[in-house]
Amino acid sequence: MLVFLVDWLNLLVRWAHFVFGVGWIGASFYFVWLDLSLRQREKMNPGVYGTSWLVHGGGFYHIEKYSVAPARLPEDLHWFIWEAYLTWVTGFALLILQYYFNATAYLIDPQVLDLAPREAIAISVASLAAGWLIYDGLCRSPIGRNPALLGLAVFAEVCLAAYLYSQVFSGRAALVHVGALVGTMMAANVFMVIIPNQRKMTASLLQGEDPDPRLGQIGKQRSTHNNYLTLPVLLMMVSGHYPMLYSHPHTWLIVAFILVIGAMVRHFINRADAGDAFPTYSWALLVAALGLVGAIFLTQPEPRPETAVPVPSDREVLAILDKHCVMCHSPRPTHDGFEVPPADVALDTIPDLRRFAERVMAQAVRGDAMPLGNETSMTDQERDQLGAWIEGRQ
Repeated sequence: MLVFLVDWLNLLVRWAHFVFGVGWIGASFYFVWLDLSLRQREKMNPGVYGTSWLVHGGGFYHIEKYSVAPARLPEDLHWFIWEAYLTWVTGFALLILQYYFNATAYLIDPQVLDLAPREAIAISVASLAAGWLIYDGLCRSPIGRNPALLGLAVFAEVCLAAYLYSQVFSGRAALVHVGALVGTMMAANVFMVIIPNQRKMTASLLQGEDPDPRLGQIGKQRSTHNNYLTLPVLLMMVSGHYPMLYSHPHTWLIVAFILVIGAMVRHFINRADAGDAFPTYSWALLVAALGLVGAIFLTQPEPRPETAVPVPSDREVLAILDKHCVMCHSPRPTHDGFEVPPADVALDTIPDLRRFAERVMAQAVRGDAMPLGNETSMTDQERDQLGAWIEGRQ
């Protein structure tokens, strides 16, 4: 019963994370588009930088953006903050439910680093905080005054984090933690920089003072970073469904491709929204396409060794499944974390293995995603035997 209730809690938190994330990303994309759509008009109110005309749902809208701020503020000023905060809160709650409560299965891989659950959790929490502090330090340093150099520095930080995570956690946890790290940087940008700067500007206006324009410039820099990091972080957060990504031995290289592809697609969309001439930004789509080809080539399954492994008998392969798989993948799992077989995959009979052979090949033979955290210490020899049976007895 407890596992059943925890599953429902996991589902509801995941649902909430998705809903708040959609709200945050939607607002972020909308305001970036809005900035890019602004135009100078013949008649504009004093202090207005540009305006945009919109039509939606049968209504027409006229939006103005001020160079700094208007002389007076209305009482009903809207703030877009809770979507970002709640996305991070529900994301961290999901990290706790999925990875901290099941650390031995999802977070830790003894073949990577044999950690106690409390040690792995401490590293996880500390790394998220450290990642933000390093990123924030880069933005505030002289490097932050050069957008291109800062972009390269942030790219290097995320790739380095991916490499370090792959030396500590399971492949699945490593890639998800890179997404969590970038998500933390993005949410902290809103909480620690963008909103505080906006509040300072608002306070200056209410006191009849001219707000510091640099506060808006800093907020815009962080908002731009969030915009370009959104697509990569979305892919990294769903990477746990794709062993071809998280089982790769060079996680940092996978992350590098994801960053390049996502950022270039975002840049292409931004410049298209801005109305730039297509030849001036078409290169971004080409770079994204080349990155995708590179990622596909990098993650393609390696051919099995030429040295043939004797095909085990049905009895021998069932013994391997019974030792490493059936505790979870059975109509009645004996593993404490499951009441039903994950993904409805049962592997306690030969017909079952034939039915799910491709999944087993991807998860347990070509990759080491299964068993979870390799908590049963499945050997490479057993994986080879399982692969030989699948290839020889299908």
